Amino acid sequence: MMKGFMGKTGIFSLFLLLQFTFAAGLAAVAHAGETGVLVDKLVEKGVLSRTEGDELLEETKETKNEDLDKIAKALKGIKIEGLWYISYGYGKTGSTGDSTRFNSFNLKRGYLTVKKEFAPWFAGRITTDITTVKTSSHLTEPGENVSLNLDGSVAIRIKYLYGQFKAPDLAFLTKPELEVGLVHTPWLDFEEHINYYRLQDTMFLERNGIMNSADFGVTFASLLGGLVDEGYRNQVNSHYPGRYGSVQLGVYNGGGYHAGEQNRNKVLEGRLTIRPLPDIIPGLQLTYFGVTGKGNSSAEPDWKTNLGFASFEHEYLVVTGQYFWGKGSSSGSNDNDKRGYSFFAELKPLKKISLIGRYDHFDPNRNLSSDVSGENNRYIGGVAYHIDKRHHNMVLLDYDTVHYKEPGKSHDERVQLTLQVTF
Repeated sequence: MMKGFMGKTGIFSLFLLLQFTFAAGLAAVAHAGETGVLVDKLVEKGVLSRTEGDELLEETKETKNEDLDKIAKALKGIKIEGLWYISYGYGKTGSTGDSTRFNSFNLKRGYLTVKKEFAPWFAGRITTDITTVKTSSHLTEPGENVSLNLDGSVAIRIKYLYGQFKAPDLAFLTKPELEVGLVHTPWLDFEEHINYYRLQDTMFLERNGIMNSADFGVTFASLLGGLVDEGYRNQVNSHYPGRYGSVQLGVYNGGGYHAGEQNRNKVLEGRLTIRPLPDIIPGLQLTYFGVTGKGNSSAEPDWKTNLGFASFEHEYLVVTGQYFWGKGSSSGSNDNDKRGYSFFAELKPLKKISLIGRYDHFDPNRNLSSDVSGENNRYIGGVAYHIDKRHHNMVLLDYDTVHYKEPGKSHDERVQLTLQVTF
């Protein structure tokens, strides 16, 4: 009697255990057929009746659907993006003495972005950024006598972290929005969506130490006058597609996303882009970008930037030209009067192939006409192979050289092969 009771109790306990296991765990099983096979085995062994097996399968299905619904609800509005540059470079860095030669593989950049839309009018974003530490500092682990050299280590930092408020169209303003936190500044993201070769290296202003692409503050952005023709957006460029242009304006700490605030000054930055002939030459845009404030140091030197920029984009050709004048920079290292200009071209003869060329001239100190230290001309040429969609996953082989006017200083020269991975 006891044996029979224990047998039935054991079977009943096993049934409850299996039911709990199925309800809690089998929602994660990739193929529903595996669950059916297991239930069929239990029926075959006499652990479950056919009716009990069918009921269990139905409960498991309902539980699985409920769990999937919860997961789908939690993931709704989430978008994950990635972008990284992996390169090999060979060349030398110019100097007034012996040049420094290099031959190395590099992780140039690695961005991982998570975006979440909470409501039609509110979203959030975080972007991590890897960089290579270039320092002689060391770190001693707690409880260890071993000192770790950080030079050359790959570090992760935050590039963007903001809340984004979206407003309905208002008169001439189309898709206006406000970013609050660690945000886009008005210039570099715009330029990098015309010149897509950031994988080669940074754009003209950032390359010469004037500023970088993100900062702590607030950015207002809007397209102007609706959207440009859909054919242009599909075949040429879908970014910043305002029919008559776009505008961005913001207030920032001023030091950029990888520098702490060193004073109480705030910097104003703004960009106005006009598309003057949207129906005739939609690819033509004229832009002014300006900065006014103090450099990010306790001395608070003046920082003023003015940039005129013209661009033409076509399915087979992109051409840009820019002229810069101003003083100081975001770092606050000096308030020298500066001048420079840059030209860029991309020729797209084939769907999978692009040819690029760029010329920069920069004078970091016009206060003294006799001072040519740092004045330079940069020449860049390269060929890109587009693995899938143009400007997405691609490989770029480029040659980059800098010629210095400083007497006795040798040139920079570099050959680089870079893989861009993006999703």
